[in-house]
Amino acid sequence: MSEIRQVATTPDWYEPYKISQAIRANGFIYVSGQAGFDGTGATVSTEFLEQGRQAFRNVETVLAAAGATFSDVVKVGIFVRNMAANLDHVVQLRGEFLTKPYPADTLIEVVSLAQPDWQIEVEVIALDRQPGL
Repeated sequence: MSEIRQVATTPDWYEPYKISQAIRANGFIYVSGQAGFDGTGATVSTEFLEQGRQAFRNVETVLAAAGATFSDVVKVGIFVRNMAANLDHVVQLRGEFLTKPYPADTLIEVVSLAQPDWQIEVEVIALDRQPGL
């Protein structure tokens, strides 16, 4: 029988929104979409790359809370507001945070994200190598 367990950091920046930062289930860690905000919820910059780096760092923080790293990631979902202007930046971010064998990835352009100044959001699915945590 599989157990579903919540993963959270302190502070848990998603708790007020009734969202789990991540869920452990069936040998995987499902990390909710992370954007370019800091621990207080403030958007870090108007620049796409800075928001993207912070989004990936936020994913990394949640993965660490689950005892995982980017090397455990098997699937990435990246949502951007302006694909034409930022595709090269997304490829650059992938290279900064992910390594071979690169995870499966879906890149989607969206009209908007949860906050009007957010330009990118990143979610991942990772192997749970410590399922007893």
